[in-house]
Amino acid sequence: MSLDAPHLAGNVDASGLTVGIVVSRFNADITEALLAGAVSALKEHACSDTDMTIVYVPGAFEIGTIATKMANTGRFNAVVCLGCVIRGDTAHFDYVCQGAMDAIGKVAQRGDVGVGNGVLTVDTHEQALERVGGAHGHKGEEAALTAVEVVRQLQQIDQALEA
Repeated sequence: MSLDAPHLAGNVDASGLTVGIVVSRFNADITEALLAGAVSALKEHACSDTDMTIVYVPGAFEIGTIATKMANTGRFNAVVCLGCVIRGDTAHFDYVCQGAMDAIGKVAQRGDVGVGNGVLTVDTHEQALERVGGAHGHKGEEAALTAVEVVRQLQQIDQALEA
């Protein structure tokens, strides 16, 4: 890469963006903390309450369905996906995690909406707690700001192509 090449860097200014947030009700103590962090981060970066739409789904597997629908409406600049899957004694964990990640990834690959993936896939409840303000930061905040940054980068690319 040439240092003289144009550099497109994202920013996390959420003003004027419409953000859909899909949050799983399963493991609600964790997902509500993820949601609180995402909303707080968006507000801190100038997103208004009226520009946020929060939709609850039963579990992590269903997040992709609603995220896809939100992206398809064309109303949302960003979609933030929040959930928590904690490993159990069966293979169900693997199937739910794979299904959720594949579906969220398909929305992200579209390239027309910023996507933040805040679906935790952990072995224990304690590990989940570490990711909602503990030793591993706050993944709800990170997912929201990632979605905003991707939106801003998509906008910069569109502007560069129009120039």
